[in-house]
Amino acid sequence: MSARLQMLVPVAAYLALSFAVAVWAANRERTGKGARGVLEEYFIGGRSLGGFVLAMTIIASYTSASSFVGGPGVAYQLGLSWVLLAMIQVPTTFLTLGVLGKRFAIVARRTGAVTITDYLRARYKSDAVVILCSAALLIFFMAAMLAQFIGGARLFQAVTGYPYIVGLGLFGVTVVLYTSLGGFRAVAFTDAVQGVVMLVAAVLVLLAVMEKGGGMESCIAALERIDPGLITPSGPDGAVPRPFILSFWILVGLGVLGLPQTTQRCMAYRDSRSMHQAMLMGTLIIGFMILCAHLAGALGRAVFPDLPAGDLAMPTLIVELLPPFWAGVFIAGPLAAIMSTVDSMLLLASAAIIKDLYIHYRLGGDASRMRPASLKRAGFLVTAAVGALVFVSALEPPDLLVWINLFAFGGLEAVFLWPVVLGLYWKRANAAGAVAAIMTGLGVFFLLSVLRVPLGGVHPIVPTLLASGVAFVFGVRCGAAPDREIMDVFGG
Repeated sequence: MSARLQMLVPVAAYLALSFAVAVWAANRERTGKGARGVLEEYFIGGRSLGGFVLAMTIIASYTSASSFVGGPGVAYQLGLSWVLLAMIQVPTTFLTLGVLGKRFAIVARRTGAVTITDYLRARYKSDAVVILCSAALLIFFMAAMLAQFIGGARLFQAVTGYPYIVGLGLFGVTVVLYTSLGGFRAVAFTDAVQGVVMLVAAVLVLLAVMEKGGGMESCIAALERIDPGLITPSGPDGAVPRPFILSFWILVGLGVLGLPQTTQRCMAYRDSRSMHQAMLMGTLIIGFMILCAHLAGALGRAVFPDLPAGDLAMPTLIVELLPPFWAGVFIAGPLAAIMSTVDSMLLLASAAIIKDLYIHYRLGGDASRMRPASLKRAGFLVTAAVGALVFVSALEPPDLLVWINLFAFGGLEAVFLWPVVLGLYWKRANAAGAVAAIMTGLGVFFLLSVLRVPLGGVHPIVPTLLASGVAFVFGVRCGAAPDREIMDVFGG
């Protein structure tokens, strides 16, 4: 068996396993409560996730190919400073469930919310908020999914030598099919499998790097010889300044509360015990996984010190240090990260079209006007159509993927953060404040990103969230107070 074929075997086996898990999960659907039951089952798994699956699906939906390729590539260039910076992502699960978890789940159950937009509609009673958020979600998710598809296919091509279209077809078709077929339950259970694969892959490549480099001490000594800045908290020539470190806390700390693909999970857990288990397990697992992947990138500089670009670090480490079969196992890691991010976005994009737009505006919000079988079929068809559109767009990949991805995630945080969080914790929050925050956040983020305004090392998301937060408060002061019914539901 050739080396290329040996690489392909574990990748194909992993994709087949993901599809099998999705079919199994779909067969475990618990419906029987009419149209509402179908919607809850397809989009949030019937609110039945246990602790481990909840933890893994939050981790998997948050991480992406950048966690295995882009981030370790930067660590290769900047050394241990970037490893330290990347560890800021450790509290992601704890923060999401700790800030939003219990309160968000209670409110979602009170209002019957199935999507993040359902929650916003119930909270603000505003068509403007719903339409703006749905449109932003669709646009930014399509951009992010495109970047994920292309990045994964290019990595597959670089490592295995197979054509770009082969990698795109393998995982693109798989993720679209299992998401369309099984809905949220399939996504959650495949995310659990994907999380385990990502963890194994990260540990595997780190061990290979340390073995090749002669152990941790030898690798650190080699880094110091190359550039003493590689083992300092600020990086070579102060490449990681303190303002950027502080703003990174905002970007991947506070900002994660504004990502619909993670906040959606707060509606889906079974009970408080499951939530607490997920907080603990998720924090430990994501911390270990991020540490292993980024440390492998940083220490890889000691083994291969002269690579022309950081993005080549992980593909080079995989090809040069791992046997073909185990190289294929590692390739499954980034593919898992991509698939777990894309499936969450696909499902939310489908929900925005079916639940937030069609049912509400075409059927007057009455899902019972559609038969359960028709709803299920609509979920399948819309999810498949969105996935197919992204897949076709990826056949002719554009440039500047990194910026597309960053812009997409920054845009989501700019739109959703304050309306979601302040809607939960501020009784006086109203539609005027939400609309002002959304429009200001989008405008400021777009201008700062396009014009590349120098901010002294501060990430554009920091002034964006500050401006949108001020706009929210100003809008609340100028707008009408929410009615008593809303205050009773969301304030209790």
